[in-house]
Amino acid sequence: RAGLRRLFALQIKDALKYLEKNIPDLQKMAVAYMPLGTQEELRAQIIDVAIDRAFLQEPLPANAADFQQRVQDGRGRLTLIANEVARMAGTILTEYAAAARKIKDTKNAQEATKDAGEQLQKLMPKNFIAVAPWAQLGHYARYLKAITIRLDKYRADPARDAAKYKELQPLEQRYWRLVAERKGQVDARMQEYRWMLEELRVSFFAQELRTPYPVSAKRLDKVWGQLQQ
Repeated sequence: RAGLRRLFALQIKDALKYLEKNIPDLQKMAVAYMPLGTQEELRAQIIDVAIDRAFLQEPLPANAADFQQRVQDGRGRLTLIANEVARMAGTILTEYAAAARKIKDTKNAQEATKDAGEQLQKLMPKNFIAVAPWAQLGHYARYLKAITIRLDKYRADPARDAAKYKELQPLEQRYWRLVAERKGQVDARMQEYRWMLEELRVSFFAQELRTPYPVSAKRLDKVWGQLQQ
């Protein structure tokens, strides 16, 4: 895929040159992205994901004719797709900055802020736009907003937060242990469980944001059972 992406990039140099100079709100996004990396790294990720979405849909081109056809088809869509990727990245980075600030400013909630900080790190590696599945990126802003809401609510009922965290912790720990055992190789079943964990956090700590499907510890246990087969 990386090789094909490079081949497409070489075919559309002119379009890429234009894109590099015209990503909407790049400087503003780069400020929020600063704790993770540079403006150039952010730009490169947005462009790579746009190329993927414009040219690298399955089935991948297997011969010269298919490749040229894909170049023709994708070229016209590229700027539109790049703008969509940039818009999504901007929304996510706004929520990321708010969540990071909330974690930093929340006092006397050691366990909750430590957990929220670890959640933030796992959701937002430097290359989050490139590594998160596209379908999940659409939910990122909600996951991040849930962190802010959780810490807003904490003071009103710390005991509830602690009880929910205690329920969540073993479900999380077993997943990250498995990821470590498999040296980061994550299959589709594990992916499903991974994102259910984020949805469970939303339902535990920020129900008002709603989850796209019903989620509970019991449902996670069921998926985990299938993972073990």
